[in-house]
Amino acid sequence: MRAVIQRVSHASVTVDDAVIGAIGPGLLALISVAPADTDKDADYIADKIATLRIFKDENEKMNRSVLDAGGEVLVISQFTLHGDCRRGRRPSFIGAAQPERAIPLYERIVARLRDDKHLRVATGEFGAYMQVALTNDGPVTLLLDSEKQF
Repeated sequence: MRAVIQRVSHASVTVDDAVIGAIGPGLLALISVAPADTDKDADYIADKIATLRIFKDENEKMNRSVLDAGGEVLVISQFTLHGDCRRGRRPSFIGAAQPERAIPLYERIVARLRDDKHLRVATGEFGAYMQVALTNDGPVTLLLDSEKQF
């Protein structure tokens, strides 16, 4: 499972000209599920999202998590994170899980953040054409991989 995490001052997602999810200060999490991913991978990503210490403390050091900072999370499915661009000019997406596999794991991440971590979580619409708007704060952008490839 892969994720791109961005610290944001605000972010929103629009589908069919309607804003379906929006947050204030917090994290935008773009999530991609691989075919072999399990609940363990989803739990790892959810825990990392909630506990990464990338918010400033009173000394201006990145030492607080989104939980500590009282932030929100916008979670968006983005299968293109598993796009393979090493050959040719058209990406291959065979590294991304099919929806029947990906949706339950994506939903598990959302549930873990909401129910276990008690964060306010907004979401996109799985499989929809979405427009994501954000203001990256810092900028801070991090890559996560549950297989720890990077």
